[in-house]
Amino acid sequence: MTEAVKGPASYFPSIEKKYGRPVAEWRDLIRSSPLTKHMELVSWLKTEHGMGHGHANALVAHTLAEGR
Repeated sequence: MTEAVKGPASYFPSIEKKYGRPVAEWRDLIRSSPLTKHMELVSWLKTEHGMGHGHANALVAHTLAEGR
């Protein structure tokens, strides 16, 4: 039996389905952005890419956590 994915990664399948891009591509976009603060990146994904708050927040949280 496999454990359910928890945390920000639990949003990834629906993000890929809804926005038509793989999560790796979204993470690359976040990393290449000149913005560095969490909420700035969330706002950018929402305004520039039409992403919902929860999906944007999950991607940013996961991507920024990787860099630590």
